[in-house]
Amino acid sequence: MARSKRAIPEINAGSMADIAFLLLIFFLVTTTMDVDSGLTRMLPPPADANQEQNDEVKERNVFVVLLNKDNRLLVEGEPMSVKQLKEKTKDFIANPKNLENLPEKKVSDIPFFGKYEVSKQIISLQNDRGTSYGMYIEVQNELIAAYNELRDELANQKFGKDFDNLNKEQADAVKDIFPQRISEAEPKNIGGTE
Repeated sequence: MARSKRAIPEINAGSMADIAFLLLIFFLVTTTMDVDSGLTRMLPPPADANQEQNDEVKERNVFVVLLNKDNRLLVEGEPMSVKQLKEKTKDFIANPKNLENLPEKKVSDIPFFGKYEVSKQIISLQNDRGTSYGMYIEVQNELIAAYNELRDELANQKFGKDFDNLNKEQADAVKDIFPQRISEAEPKNIGGTE
């Protein structure tokens, strides 16, 4: 028996490029990408021309939060854990007993509330260049949570519902009483080597 050599048929690869291209387009169109989102911050509105300009801020109105390269927290000159930060911040912002070492208050006319004492508080957050991003976000979350809880408490007390469920006018009135004022300075080498 003699074996005859048959020619192996060639596969036409001309349409393979078309198929690969169609698959590429399909996956590009149907795939979703995760989009990283940062911290939402709104810049303060421009100063009113009629409003008196006073650049000097009293020390008692500033709540200083420092975060060093070792992720240690120093609040108002005292070491503190992140778990304690929210309650300390709430006490500072609200100043319920009008203590001398906490922010002073200014009487303002607020819709739905009438004449109301509003704290002149400012939270100053300063972190080190070596601070971990996770710890930075944790501190940010605690500061924001303090504002959110105060707003929720006031909304429930006045309107009987959470802040998120208020209409725009009601929410704006609550924000006027507890305005979110967080000042972040450029990161430095605080508590570390140069």
